[in-house]
Amino acid sequence: MQVQVVSSVNEASSARFHHKTAIIIDALRATSTIVTAIAAGALCVIPAETVMEARTLQRPGDLLGGERFCRKIAGFDLGNSPVEYAEHVVAGKRIVLTTTNGTRAIHKSMRADYVLTASFLNAEACARAAVELRRDVIILCAGSHDEFAIEDGLCAGLLLDRLHALSGVTVETDDFGTAMLAMYRNQASSLKETVTNGSSGKRLLKLGMKRDIEVCTAIDIYQVVPRLNGDQLTRA
Repeated sequence: MQVQVVSSVNEASSARFHHKTAIIIDALRATSTIVTAIAAGALCVIPAETVMEARTLQRPGDLLGGERFCRKIAGFDLGNSPVEYAEHVVAGKRIVLTTTNGTRAIHKSMRADYVLTASFLNAEACARAAVELRRDVIILCAGSHDEFAIEDGLCAGLLLDRLHALSGVTVETDDFGTAMLAMYRNQASSLKETVTNGSSGKRLLKLGMKRDIEVCTAIDIYQVVPRLNGDQLTRA
């Protein structure tokens, strides 16, 4: 299996996704929120690139979720914190979600044969799902403010670590992927601290969102792998 890792959404070309399985990572916080919502029983999450598109896609009974500059969008039901997406809130609901980077990354990858969303929360399950799909893989780190985000790189490294651990799987990656795997293995024992000290982590701390960092850095607590079907992310 060939695995490429792309450092941010701005570095991604749509043409690179042809005949691949795309794995989208926005660990703080969009893909963590999507995984949590689907695990909590949401029917689907519909990624929207813009606030206007999200409002257009909303049907009666749908929940609108999303953020701009880490804050909930005015008039939306939910923000972009996994803590908000509890079972009693989202079970049986369609959720239309728009975020600064994560949902844009999902749209950028739509030419792939398959699109999965990964986070620290479901890395092992996502690695297994990618192997079962029998395609080469491109891991897209959404990034933050159009730049690489350390938490996404660490999560990409975790995914590669989990892929290497699967029996019968030979993984070849590019230089950036090799670097992310090494970084994860070096920082695995201090993962939360490393994420907290990154730019995104510091930004969330300033906004009083320390709890989100703690929730988003839990490893392999869900077996759910949200997968894109048409315009909807549903349980794979």
